Amino acid sequence: MADYTDKNREVINGWCRDGWEWGRPISHEVFVWAKKGDYALCITAAKPVPKAWIEPAAGQKVLALAGGGGQQGPILTALGADVTVLDYSDVQLETERMVAAREGYDITVVQADMTKRLPFEDESFDMIIHPVSNCYIQDVYHVWLECFRILKSGGRLIAGLDNGMNFIVDDAQERIVYELPFDPLKNEAHLKKSMACNEGFQFSHGVEEQIGGQLRAGFILKDIYEDTNGSGRLHEMNIPSFWASLAVKP
Repeated sequence: MADYTDKNREVINGWCRDGWEWGRPISHEVFVWAKKGDYALCITAAKPVPKAWIEPAAGQKVLALAGGGGQQGPILTALGADVTVLDYSDVQLETERMVAAREGYDITVVQADMTKRLPFEDESFDMIIHPVSNCYIQDVYHVWLECFRILKSGGRLIAGLDNGMNFIVDDAQERIVYELPFDPLKNEAHLKKSMACNEGFQFSHGVEEQIGGQLRAGFILKDIYEDTNGSGRLHEMNIPSFWASLAVKP
């Protein structure tokens, strides 16, 4: 299904209109605190990115890749970065514009699909912030290749990664009910579950695709951490659902 990303855009727009947590922008107060260096930037569900991964951000050209929603972009701007936000959700990008207008700063907003070639020249950015989002695309390796292309030498890729745990369990997170990889384009049961739950097209990706893919693209892995869902049974059992990685282009 070649237009699955169009369906995902519609689904995510709807989630945002209904108050999805990743579509709610930071407040004015949080923006002010960030300007003073007091911030928590998350690209997974609960655990903030270590500040040493992000800083120094002042004067850096930063891409928030699939990072619309008025969360990471405003914080990076408050830290002094020159931020570009790329997303395919109309609502997420409108939220970015709203926060920028509210706080009185300029931000570059680009509507694009990360399954395609990214609309930037080679070596355009010093840093890429990529919140958990490649679970909405089938081919992750393409994204790593594009990130490598558009980063400058020495540039940082900071990525939030779904490890697949949420795909295998039932809604109560008590039973394993689905096999991996989860791919609704290839598995009829996965497709039925996704459509019934209004989840759009989501895909699990293992460590070989996520971390191995970054390495094969040419990145050097510098650090990694795990995170939980922040709530629910898997969280209560301290079972990680996400990874976050710091990689550098040589």
